[in-house]
Amino acid sequence: MQDRERPRPSELRALAFWLWLGCIGFGGPAGQIAVMHRELVDRKRWLSETRFLRALSFCMVLPGPEAQQLASYSGYTLYGIRGALTAGGLFILPGFLVMTTLSYVYVNHGDTRVVSGIVRGLAIAVVAVVLGAVLRIAGRVLRGPAGWAIAVTAFVASIAGAPFPLIIAAAAVAGMLAGRRPGLLEPAAHGDPAAGSPAAAGERHDWRKLRRRIAVGLVVWLTPLAALLAVGGVLGDLAWFFTAAALVTFGGAYAVLPFVADAAVHHFGWLTSDQMIAGLALGETTPGPLILVNTFVGYMAGSGDGTAMAIAGAAVATYFTFTPSFLFIVIGAPLIDRIPDRGRVASALTGVTVAVVGVVAGLAVFVGRNVLVDDGRLDVFACLLAVAAFMALRLERVGIVPVIAACALAGLIEQLV
Repeated sequence: MQDRERPRPSELRALAFWLWLGCIGFGGPAGQIAVMHRELVDRKRWLSETRFLRALSFCMVLPGPEAQQLASYSGYTLYGIRGALTAGGLFILPGFLVMTTLSYVYVNHGDTRVVSGIVRGLAIAVVAVVLGAVLRIAGRVLRGPAGWAIAVTAFVASIAGAPFPLIIAAAAVAGMLAGRRPGLLEPAAHGDPAAGSPAAAGERHDWRKLRRRIAVGLVVWLTPLAALLAVGGVLGDLAWFFTAAALVTFGGAYAVLPFVADAAVHHFGWLTSDQMIAGLALGETTPGPLILVNTFVGYMAGSGDGTAMAIAGAAVATYFTFTPSFLFIVIGAPLIDRIPDRGRVASALTGVTVAVVGVVAGLAVFVGRNVLVDDGRLDVFACLLAVAAFMALRLERVGIVPVIAACALAGLIEQLV
């Protein structure tokens, strides 16, 4: 059945679904995408299999959180731009509220034994989660000798402190060059061509409408940026930095978080390494995209000037993290079927994809060094709990939420005993 033949739900019903999805979106992008596939394709049949897979491929090669972009695209296929805003916005809103609340608790009560113990347990769980992400992504995308070479080089460069945008650019060039020789690099596969979506029907060749959409989008994005830069201060720095970060967020949150952590800790001094790890831990416990860790960073950046400024910092960081993602979907949705499956562009994007494996491995080292090592010595409790959490996630296929909850409880008990 083609998408245009599928009955559209009422907007109220769709809104209720997106809100539900935003509230139960635990488990990272893989889990969120799996839930969307089950609900949108198998149960509700709002999207066809081919269109869903094509959209997923499109979102995977865009900068930004792919699960949130996939939700935005799904909303777009139903009700155009307002559908994208509703679906994408509600995918973020519950997590933003939870993260802001947790940030407030951390800043104001983080020195208590209860909170510090829970955060310590969550931070240990993050080690297992990130290591699992490395293996999961590697198993999916590493094919051919060039892919392995790019991934290892990206890992070494990440550990050495090379700028993330430079790693991404070099990987794109390497992928383009490797793609010229068969067998060196397997291009990322795209879904089968799908039927046009109802909302996008007839838009693919309307360049005037597309130019107008780009112009409006740039105003919505850049006008607040210019205003905050004119005001200056921490909000201006947050707006500028997270605008830049949003444009290089290839491969999901795990790939860009080393870049965010390095700049937030060492360049801007918004928070310490331990606080950044705490933000990662809190991010794993909230629904929605993991990149909502940026909300925590924004809160911490403004917390020195009181709660109101901290909340403003969280809002600014969140706005400039996700606004480009909305624009990429709203602008790119009519062009989705033009993504090349082969050629230089596909090879360059594949190079970026495999480099993500190395960058995420670098994040695992960053987290492990800060969580598992105490005063130059291995923390035996942290190491044992991290191994147990990893085995539960990897070998026993236990859900991420129970594992995180168990680690939080273990950290609390260890702190209180």
